[in-house]
Amino acid sequence: MACDTSEPIKETKSASEEVNINNKEEKMSSSLVLRKAPEFKMDAYDSKTGHYVEVSSEDYKGKWHVVCFYPADFTFVCPTEIAAMNAMYDVFQELEVDILAVSTDTKFSHKIFVETEPILKGLQLTIGADSTGTVSRAFGVMIEEEGIALRGRFLINPEGVVVAQEVQAPMVGRNVHEFIRQVQAWKHATETGEVCPAGWRPGKKTLPVNTDAEQMTGRVGDYITIEEIMS
Repeated sequence: MACDTSEPIKETKSASEEVNINNKEEKMSSSLVLRKAPEFKMDAYDSKTGHYVEVSSEDYKGKWHVVCFYPADFTFVCPTEIAAMNAMYDVFQELEVDILAVSTDTKFSHKIFVETEPILKGLQLTIGADSTGTVSRAFGVMIEEEGIALRGRFLINPEGVVVAQEVQAPMVGRNVHEFIRQVQAWKHATETGEVCPAGWRPGKKTLPVNTDAEQMTGRVGDYITIEEIMS
């Protein structure tokens, strides 16, 4: 028997396939920070009133707001996150920040979820029903293979620009206290022009680079200590 000396067949991709792969990778790795938040419109369930409503990005124009994606109703970590955000609802109201939770479940699923899950008793949040996945894709958090969204949280300023985003895999829940700290810091920085060091909270020292930039350059440690930062 003669030996087969032919070269192994190499698998090639068409130009269109290469473009699709590159586009997919670019979409999955892109950040919305410092970009205009995607516009949207979808059905929703208003837990406060118990009614189905329609929500859109127009409803939040000129306001600080957060769009908070979670994987699915009737799961395990998700209701704890929703309940935690709801427990701080009055704080968000004082900060004048609106909250919109979103998953790919239908508005009917949201209603039963809220009515039957004990930890969601007294929920005041509106939950968007992104049943087609359109909004999740626009924000770059859609897990196509599962038809659900990642844990994506987007803080959007009154100009409609995303100033902070946090995206996590489904297994670990987010910290609402840390998010509130970020909201407080962003609002302070926006209103004063000062910048906030690591771990900044209201009442702690900021960095007034808007007035002392030259003096502070390379000398931040003369102005604030690590003990002050970590306290």
